[in-house]
Amino acid sequence: MTRTFTRLIMAGILLAGAQAVQADDLFQWQSYSLTYLNGQNFKVNPPNQQTVTFEYADSWKYGDNFLFVDNIFYNGKPDSNVGGNTLYGEYSPRLSLAKMTGHDFAFGPIKDVLLAGTYEFGEGDVESWLIGPGFDLKIPGFDYFQLNFYDRHARGSRAGNNIWQITPVWSYTIPVGNSDILIDGYIDWVVQNDSNAQGDYHRNIHVNPQVKYDLGKALHMTPQKLYVGFEYDYWKNKYGIESTSDFDTNQNTASLLVKVFW
Repeated sequence: MTRTFTRLIMAGILLAGAQAVQADDLFQWQSYSLTYLNGQNFKVNPPNQQTVTFEYADSWKYGDNFLFVDNIFYNGKPDSNVGGNTLYGEYSPRLSLAKMTGHDFAFGPIKDVLLAGTYEFGEGDVESWLIGPGFDLKIPGFDYFQLNFYDRHARGSRAGNNIWQITPVWSYTIPVGNSDILIDGYIDWVVQNDSNAQGDYHRNIHVNPQVKYDLGKALHMTPQKLYVGFEYDYWKNKYGIESTSDFDTNQNTASLLVKVFW
């Protein structure tokens, strides 16, 4: 792991920690969590993986932020590029036009219009910058539903033409007995090929929901703090690598999940 990447990880964690001590009128809410995943049948990388994920999210005076960092462990077989484990993360800030201007941008199902960005970072050739319009939508039954449109700028050997990515993000709660099932996740849909990138970068779609049972609430503990369930992971043309009969890059798997919030 490079020093630069280490600094990025630490900066993200320190940023999240620093925000926690800010004035109450600056932040509406903040959330921290750790997730443990254990799954098999992954493509491109070694098939057996365990992942520990740190996540931070907030809603603040002028928008919202989301940060995650994955520490991925390859069980039994190291990855040919990064070894026995690797780190990958994304930081996704958004600026709300309604919050910044004081004007109401609601129209039909649209609750707010935002400027959305994402920075993808990690070991190996993964760095990308994304920017574009975002929308908060009001859809009956959903806790929240975001729809972000990004102009995607890859770095390194994958750099080429700018291509578009569409990313919906959602959360939906279903009451079950004396507890709840939470279904949340995202879809990253890269809608174009880029033949100018080294080795070509193909359109791809990554569907990544989590289905979680609120075990803490069921055990009469504090609700929304301890979840168990699974994460489903479907990725067609993973990493933009076109799937062929000789090299299958279409990932379709699930991982057991334990998630703790504080």
